[in-house]
Amino acid sequence: MEQVTPHIFAETQYRGCNPGFVVTSEGIVMVDTPQMPTDALKYREEILKKGEVRYLINTEPHGDHFMGNCFFGGIGVAHEETRNRIVQTDMNAIKERMSMMDPGFKDLDSFTLRPPSVTFTQSMKIYSGDHEFVLLHLPGHTFSETAVFVPQERVVFTGDNIFYNCQTFFQEALPKEWLQSLKTLKTLEADFIIPGHGEICKMDYIDEQAAFIEDWIAAVKNAVEKGWSLEEAQERISFLDRYPMLSGMADFGPQLQKTNVGRLYALAFENRL
Repeated sequence: MEQVTPHIFAETQYRGCNPGFVVTSEGIVMVDTPQMPTDALKYREEILKKGEVRYLINTEPHGDHFMGNCFFGGIGVAHEETRNRIVQTDMNAIKERMSMMDPGFKDLDSFTLRPPSVTFTQSMKIYSGDHEFVLLHLPGHTFSETAVFVPQERVVFTGDNIFYNCQTFFQEALPKEWLQSLKTLKTLEADFIIPGHGEICKMDYIDEQAAFIEDWIAAVKNAVEKGWSLEEAQERISFLDRYPMLSGMADFGPQLQKTNVGRLYALAFENRL
């Protein structure tokens, strides 16, 4: 676990997203939870050494950001669409998946769905002690992607709108909106980014993330203009030489490229790139 500021901690070595938390005078404010139950239980032990959880914020509806919710207390908060997606989760399928991904965890009955209980649509603020938490709806990696800005600490949790020095996932991305959301992130008076994946970084990485998205868009638009079929584009377009895959997902690299191309190819024909 890495201490980012005197009050903010984050974990970047788990399989799944980077969960983090802020220690305030009135309790802990968490941002996302570990994907693996065994990681979540260890993470909980560390958090409880510093206080009780008051709020738990989920930045998006993908499972690696909310699967660990059930192991923590506090009031759950998320964008309304994130909650809508979470409540539709097939927990039987998730438990089956966890039994293979995390065989060291045996108490699957305790692994339950815990959706957020408070939602917002555009923005909201949460206060805990002297800390202010600004939640911003910034669509990109997903429609309901949320950034959590902590002005007193000059830190922003970006969710998966930032993949630091690793492959970016576009499976349900809105690229044009994503680029605009990155411009919004640049206006925040922050020093550090806690990204959805990858190491903690500085604000100047936003431009590199935007450039990678723009390169993906250009490659797929060029393929469409040349008349390539989807299958041809998926065979010919790859950015695996640019960044590594997430830890433990190296074998998924070629499939990710095809998935990314498939999403962007469909958007190109809808004039949404």
